[in-house]
Amino acid sequence: MDRGSTTLRLATGGLVAALALSACGGTPDKAPAQLSSATGEQVLKGVCPDTVVLQTDWTPQAEHGASYQLLGPDPVIDADRKRITGRLVTGGADTGVKLEIRAGGPAIGFQTVTSLLYQDPTITLGQISTDEAAMLAGTQPTTGVVAPLDIGPHMIMWDPQKHPAITSIADLGRTDTKVLYYSSATMMDYLTGSGTLKRGQVDGSYDGSPAAFVAAGGAVAQQGFATMEPFLYEKQLSQWRKPVKFQLLHDAGFPIYPEALSIRANRKAELAPCLKKLVPMVQRAQVDYLRSPEAVNKLIVDVTRKYRAGVAYTAEQAAFSTEQQLKLKIAGNGHNATIGDFQAERVRRIIDVVSPIAAGQRKPLPQKLAVEDIATNEFVDPAIGLKP
Repeated sequence: MDRGSTTLRLATGGLVAALALSACGGTPDKAPAQLSSATGEQVLKGVCPDTVVLQTDWTPQAEHGASYQLLGPDPVIDADRKRITGRLVTGGADTGVKLEIRAGGPAIGFQTVTSLLYQDPTITLGQISTDEAAMLAGTQPTTGVVAPLDIGPHMIMWDPQKHPAITSIADLGRTDTKVLYYSSATMMDYLTGSGTLKRGQVDGSYDGSPAAFVAAGGAVAQQGFATMEPFLYEKQLSQWRKPVKFQLLHDAGFPIYPEALSIRANRKAELAPCLKKLVPMVQRAQVDYLRSPEAVNKLIVDVTRKYRAGVAYTAEQAAFSTEQQLKLKIAGNGHNATIGDFQAERVRRIIDVVSPIAAGQRKPLPQKLAVEDIATNEFVDPAIGLKP
């Protein structure tokens, strides 16, 4: 594995497993309560595949809210194969096709979603961050068609009691504080290559366990997700039970679009008629989810429990994630009034950041790699967004 976002998820999964948290039980949830079984014009029938297959990059979590919002009543959970299938609905109306959401991370042996798109032609869309899209553009090109999340939740965290003067990752770089990370995280190649952190202060031995951070009494800093670790360390890690501070990688010059729904680049013409109708549905689903996330979060928690993937996920964790998504603008309109679109300057920034990293790994990017090669707003409806 050599993709930053995926390996960060692996690290977080290790933390959750180490905490031995158990997901909430209760009776199985059906579909989100706000979705009805009303039959509409079935606008995707004959336009999209009979089953739209969406490959996620990790086990179900609140960051996937838009996708689960699209599931209609009584979806079928295949716990063995780690996938859930139901009618694809929008605004309570049946679109005429099914939606199958497949778990990633441990469920797929920690492969990249990009590699699966090229292995399995039945996958319609995959969650691929823009750094991964850029890194693999030369061998397995993909194009993001909608970005339900506007900002990556990836972060570096530290103990504010141990480091009261630290307010940013750059501040950490002006000290000798050890920074723990998962050894193949692309983000760390950027932080050290840019001089934000010193190569001598980073430690790639992080395995997701809180043991090193706790044992050091907070003397070290550590990678993680702003939608997960702050809650776990303050509320659920009995050895810690106090707040941590952090800075998003986005604010440190690494502005990826995380988990952008993407297609194989060579299928764009084939899927265009479907995407013109489907992408605005994804946008509306994200708006609906963020307005009222409770039912979808309950479904996500129940699905995760049934998958028994070794990564627990509780209702409290899901609620915290949604709150953080809104508070930190991880989910939202971004630079304009549209949700789900890509800002060209940010995509270009990631291409420029990733280029020397790829060259250093002897996997150079294609010459003249363009923004539109890895992300397009062609199918995004600019009128759909969160209202103030």
